[in-house]
Amino acid sequence: MTLSLCAISFAISKEKYGQDFYVFGEFWNPDKEANLDYLEKIEERFDLVDVRLHQNLFEASKAGEDYDLTAIFEDSLVQLNPDRAVTFVDNHDTQRGQALESTVEEWFKPAAYALILLREQGLPCVFYGDYYGISGQYAQQDFKDVLDRLLAIRKELAYGEQTDYFDDPNCIGWVRSGADNQSPLAIVISNGQANSKTMFVGQEWADQTFVDLLGNHPDQVTINAEGYGDFPVTERSLSVWGLAN
Repeated sequence: MTLSLCAISFAISKEKYGQDFYVFGEFWNPDKEANLDYLEKIEERFDLVDVRLHQNLFEASKAGEDYDLTAIFEDSLVQLNPDRAVTFVDNHDTQRGQALESTVEEWFKPAAYALILLREQGLPCVFYGDYYGISGQYAQQDFKDVLDRLLAIRKELAYGEQTDYFDDPNCIGWVRSGADNQSPLAIVISNGQANSKTMFVGQEWADQTFVDLLGNHPDQVTINAEGYGDFPVTERSLSVWGLAN
């Protein structure tokens, strides 16, 4: 869609539905300068889908442990202008068999969704085909179970300050501190062998037990007196650690 058509469409939508009507654009260009220039020209009147982040997720899923996870957000819109970024893993154009086919490999989908659903920045969007699956020639399994869990965790626990531990090319993590006395979250992703990440969740949680809310790791983690926990993750997997009930 050209800038002029976008401006016209935006104006019509606002006139018909009012100022609270949400508008975002699909400017399919992974170049960071092109996206920033586009937003400047439209005076940031609406948000854009984060194509660069999608490409990063796709490349990470294809490369496996050869991908540097510390660069997963490099040049993405959510990194450069998070208030205008609509983050997504896949959509109707990137699914298999489509013109822009660049489907994130199934093994990496849960981690990819954690990277958009459990972080502070960006407005995440879940793809229908990932939630319900895709049938036919280009069939894909559904991820309803893990997405339901991630969405519930986002709604109930993914709040507060975000601290990143992006210090290992094959194992990254981050902590959400929680809000209003909520317990924190500790998220760990591995694209290689089993690993662990030592992260700070707060001294007020000393001696408390954390478990993997996704059930991907059987261990329990006890927070030490300094407020740190050593949070493990299995091979090529994702773990989301929260306070045990």
